[in-house]
Amino acid sequence: MSLEVNIRKSFPSFALDVEFQASDETLGFLGASGCGKSLTMRCIAGIETPDEGRIVVNGKVFYDSERKINLKPQERKTALLFQNYMLFPNFTAAENVGAGIGRDVPKAERRSIVEAELKRFGLESFANRFPAQLSGGQQQRVALARMLAARPGILMLDEPFSALDAHLKSVLEQNLVSLFDAFHGTVLYVSHDIDEALRFCDRIAVVENGSIMEIETGDDLVNRPKSVAGVKLSGCKNATAAEYVDEHRVRLPKWGVEASSDAQVPRDVVCLGVRAFYLEQVEGPGENVYRVRVDRVSDSRFERTALLGFLDRDETFAPTVKRTDDEMKYLHQHLFWRIDKLAVSAKDLPQEGEELWIRIPPDKVYLVTR
Repeated sequence: MSLEVNIRKSFPSFALDVEFQASDETLGFLGASGCGKSLTMRCIAGIETPDEGRIVVNGKVFYDSERKINLKPQERKTALLFQNYMLFPNFTAAENVGAGIGRDVPKAERRSIVEAELKRFGLESFANRFPAQLSGGQQQRVALARMLAARPGILMLDEPFSALDAHLKSVLEQNLVSLFDAFHGTVLYVSHDIDEALRFCDRIAVVENGSIMEIETGDDLVNRPKSVAGVKLSGCKNATAAEYVDEHRVRLPKWGVEASSDAQVPRDVVCLGVRAFYLEQVEGPGENVYRVRVDRVSDSRFERTALLGFLDRDETFAPTVKRTDDEMKYLHQHLFWRIDKLAVSAKDLPQEGEELWIRIPPDKVYLVTR
């Protein structure tokens, strides 16, 4: 099984330009809303037409601008699951499952396929119900069963859990495990949730402004990101512009400080990242140790997040911005520090207005060049 995509499509204020290959795997597309993830899926499915390029699925050319090939959606044998499942309201569950099966398939075989997929997803007792009579989870299972019943050459899922609450999402995710176990081929999975992508995907493509910035395994994206977009989308709260000073040191203008790195600093470095839970509170000055003030705190169930302002900023790097002047620039001058409330006693949690020393471990920073 294979997929080759190399396409471009321009709009007045946006341009899609993506190139990638995938095999028998689940490839995730991770990025912010409007970055081109869903548009790429729609071009593969034939719902949208690129301006130029080429799309090949399992050796079959779906689209080739030079050769004037552009197969209709029904000729492509793809399965695209949207956020709202798009079931036919006037079809029963069984009829919805069978809707994607080709008309050339004999009735007996068609019935056998539908029954097998209903059974796979535990829907036998709901076969004669209409979508309005099904729960959200049951509707999702019908949609997944319909995908497999169509015997597609490629599966594509476009943020299937975006509208669900956390509890229901964790339950329904198990339906996807059944889907992936049953399908042998290329699966494309669109998401803006790094944890969701890590659970399901063999590799993850980081998409930004219509382009793929990097394609990595989940482990590499989390621990060795190669782009600013990768650093941010991997969940790193502290990502700031960086300038080369020497082989192991960078200047961080927005923070008004310099920092050391155990890894060699690339000459063309553009960004330093450090995860909020890697920061360490220490007793006094040292390498990569900074005097800070806790300017804000916020709590979740198990964590406290502290917004730390640097007290000894070098104003020649960049002038200090007051919160009242520009909220975003003010925030970008700060470090985010995340503390495990289960590991620290309540009296030792940082408090707003407190001044303390914070260390950025030199072996825990990310340095990227694009």
